[in-house]
Amino acid sequence: MEEVPHDCPGADSAQAGRGASCQGCPNQRLCASGAGAAADPAIEEIKEKMKTVKHKILVLSGKGGVGKSTFSAHLAHGLAEDENTQVALLDIDICGPSIPKIMGLEGEQVHQSGSGWSPVFLEDNLGVMSVGFLLSSPDDAVIWRGPKKNGMIKQFLRDVDWGEVDYLIVDTPPGTSDEHLSVVQYLAAAHIDGAVIITTPQEVSLQDVRKEISFCHKVKLPIIGVVENMSGFICPKCQKESQIFPPTTGGAEAMCQDLKIPLLGKVPLDPRIGGPRSAWAPSRVAPGAPSTV
Repeated sequence: MEEVPHDCPGADSAQAGRGASCQGCPNQRLCASGAGAAADPAIEEIKEKMKTVKHKILVLSGKGGVGKSTFSAHLAHGLAEDENTQVALLDIDICGPSIPKIMGLEGEQVHQSGSGWSPVFLEDNLGVMSVGFLLSSPDDAVIWRGPKKNGMIKQFLRDVDWGEVDYLIVDTPPGTSDEHLSVVQYLAAAHIDGAVIITTPQEVSLQDVRKEISFCHKVKLPIIGVVENMSGFICPKCQKESQIFPPTTGGAEAMCQDLKIPLLGKVPLDPRIGGPRSAWAPSRVAPGAPSTV
């Protein structure tokens, strides 16, 4: 996975795209041309669009498969439990959009109105948008280079009719690549509340999370905290707890103490999460929405 250079000079620097640390960066040409997202007129358009969105939260992870999309879905559902809270869930994992499946919305389509694309509503106060809704089949591969991915993210932020929203949850792909740089740069003027970073307990996951934390510091993205997912498993029959992913270096708790970052909580492995939606999601489902994933 491509990463931001360790000594990235920043897109606004005179050395942007020209420094030794820029070699190999996927955004080197864009930064060197001076035509980066900072100069994109869409930034002001997105800023205006986002005036109706009170809070914007990114969900990040260093590795794939740590449960980031599942956490994003749970967070959106949890916030939407309050019927007076309007929630939007945006999936910018362009190549691996799993939110439609997790939310039980496979097969739904995006409709366009005079005010832009309409999100797919799972409930009256929970709207969802994903590139998965734009594919003819869930098995279709999205084989796009960086600029096309960036353009899709720009459209999601600028052209979707989000309406009055209390929380916009953005589910991102793993790593620190084009999609992350794009969403941070496009939302910078609109203010991002911060990022929630998902990890699992083992060191191989924590290594990549440290890189994700470094990325947040470099792009001045506030870190709300870290969630340790798959933190132990309690057998439903004998009630004995097992560590499926042993925290050989102390897990997320030790890492957070070392880096002085809040540990928001630990979420155990639970087989109910992979079962019917009714086992873990709120019972209030929009008419016609599938009841299982």
